[in-house]
Amino acid sequence: MNPMTFRKCDICPRKGKPGKEWGPAHSGPVVMALSPYVLAMQELFRANTRSREFPAHGAKVHSVAWSCCGRRLASGSFDKTASVFVLEKDRLVKENNYRGHGDSVDQLCWHPSNPDLFVTASGDKTIRIWDVRTTKCIATVNTKGENINICWSPDGQTIAVGNKDDVVTFIDAKTHRSKAEEQFKFEVNEISWNNDNNMFFLTNGNGCINILSYPELKPIQSINAHPSNCICIKFDPMGKYFATGSADALVSLWDVDELVCVRCFSRLDWPVRTLSFSHDGKMLASASEDHFIDIAEVETGEKLWEVQCESPTFTVAWHPKRPLLAFACDDKDGKYDSSREAGTVKLFGLPNDS
Repeated sequence: MNPMTFRKCDICPRKGKPGKEWGPAHSGPVVMALSPYVLAMQELFRANTRSREFPAHGAKVHSVAWSCCGRRLASGSFDKTASVFVLEKDRLVKENNYRGHGDSVDQLCWHPSNPDLFVTASGDKTIRIWDVRTTKCIATVNTKGENINICWSPDGQTIAVGNKDDVVTFIDAKTHRSKAEEQFKFEVNEISWNNDNNMFFLTNGNGCINILSYPELKPIQSINAHPSNCICIKFDPMGKYFATGSADALVSLWDVDELVCVRCFSRLDWPVRTLSFSHDGKMLASASEDHFIDIAEVETGEKLWEVQCESPTFTVAWHPKRPLLAFACDDKDGKYDSSREAGTVKLFGLPNDS
């Protein structure tokens, strides 16, 4: 007989918060069988529930990202540097620290198909492209403002960077020159191409998702996704869904083709800062100031696992081939143990006996 679980009911929220464990008729808990995938992954995580910390920086880590092959993990920090680790068996070995920026490295990402190149966005009004083979900066591109978000197009040809003044600049990845620049009249939070490379998405401070054609950059649609600030956006590797996280503490899942919301995840209580889909598109990790990372099954919304944290989480990233989750938290804060060093990168999903 399959194990059973309480499934949260979104039809009749209690206390204004969706997802309490009661059925629509208030007749008691609704009992639903967990899917075979959830059961299999829960069994896997029970045997691989360990998290390890790896010293990376001298200050808060703002961003972590895996190379396309999964061999390396990069991190960007408030200490103005980026670090790169090599994944060896069940641990991260620090390979290099990349210096050159004059301000905080707020976000970074890897080339979608070249595992040797990554790019960093900084508040120093530049982006830098780095090559791990030479451990050098191969290009510094000046921009007009303090950069806070960055993404690389799926075809590898363009880098988009957004700044605090809500300007998004599109830079040719080969010539390192600006191809286009768009000033938006709303607060731009995170940016991303769709997997087909023909649309460009922005989340904004009004709770909307703005969609532009690419490369024309003509407005296609504006979706009222959330009642408050829409913070982050991620596309799943399969190209079926994208997810957004909001200040309303909800994660919404959207059908890429239909542009309709198919479900919401409501287990977090604080604004959703960061999202990541697993390599098979079946799991979604989301995090906030809650002291846990929620891992959900994408197709049902069921809770798959909860990664415990001691402080707010800034960034999460699933490994591109394995159920390993890299993340970084606000290590050093007056509310927490001030003797702990800031600037660690964490890895969840390691064997319990490692």
